[in-house]
Amino acid sequence: MSPLAQRTIATIGSGVMAEAMIAGLLRGELVEPGQVIASHPRADRREELQRLYGIRTTASNPDAVSGADVVLLALKPQMLGRVGREIRPAIRRGQLVLSIIAGATTTALTGILGHDQVVRSMPNTPARLGRGMTVWYATPATTDEQRGQASALLRALGHEIEVDDEKFVAMATAVSGTGPTYVFLVMEALIDAAVHLGFPRHVAHDLVVETLEGSTHFAKQSGDHPAVLRNMVTSPGGTSAAALHELESGRLRTVLSEAVWAAYRRTVELGEQLEATLDQEPARR
Repeated sequence: MSPLAQRTIATIGSGVMAEAMIAGLLRGELVEPGQVIASHPRADRREELQRLYGIRTTASNPDAVSGADVVLLALKPQMLGRVGREIRPAIRRGQLVLSIIAGATTTALTGILGHDQVVRSMPNTPARLGRGMTVWYATPATTDEQRGQASALLRALGHEIEVDDEKFVAMATAVSGTGPTYVFLVMEALIDAAVHLGFPRHVAHDLVVETLEGSTHFAKQSGDHPAVLRNMVTSPGGTSAAALHELESGRLRTVLSEAVWAAYRRTVELGEQLEATLDQEPARR
């Protein structure tokens, strides 16, 4: 039986990623449409979600939270303070709050919500197709049952890994969370290079996308280190050797490493900014 059987799930901030999770849960038959309630301020968005998935919707965040067993927070970081204060009175002991908010630490989440049964997670955009990668951390106050619920929810997006140190979620944000951005940029650059060679753009697109997908599948199936796979196709004096020389001369490895570190620093910065708002809470009340 699914850990989510007979459980009600509320999505607060029902955008692209929340919709991906709703679709995955229903596709995997982990829940029935009537077990899901999505809150959104726009009537047209609520109507769209009802039409596509048959779920319940509401314009009120507190109403969605009050009847839920699991609360999914899928907001922009800058909205957490306002929405968190709005739903705080509706949150009760025993509810699992699962956040997919970039940079939001459990310190910020528990402080703003006044609730300590929280999971911090970071999925990525392939989750929209059920092919995502999510790393998550649960606070010590979460129960084994709630961890099972979190795992089931996140498996609806693809692969999931629970970690026992929250810092790994911030690190994963810079690697897997932001990772599709790096891949799409490389993809774009290769397509443009192919067009520069003379290929029509639609042909260049297919050449690059299929090559990247095939290479990724090959790497996954083989289990070999990427360096081993690269050496397999790098003959002395050959085309791969010539191309690799240019890539190494252009500091490709260093630039990618610096990009990951920049994403990590920004993740930490977002968390610090959210935690700083906790000091201002008494003045706001």
